[in-house]
Amino acid sequence: MISKSSVGDSSELVWFKSSHSDSGNSNECVEVATTPLSVLVRDSKAPRKISISVSPAAWSAFVAAW
Repeated sequence: MISKSSVGDSSELVWFKSSHSDSGNSNECVEVATTPLSVLVRDSKAPRKISISVSPAAWSAFVAAW
């Protein structure tokens, strides 16, 4: 299941960006943070906007498909 998530205080979250994002001149990237119950994904160009939230199982399936 995917849902919108407005993370009120995201200062405690640690956001990660793919090392592939640093190659070339592409500004198109997402950042990922984890909590015990979800994986949050946001646009790196708009970090204060709403992120999406997926279950860890859904995230694992998505990553495995690549």
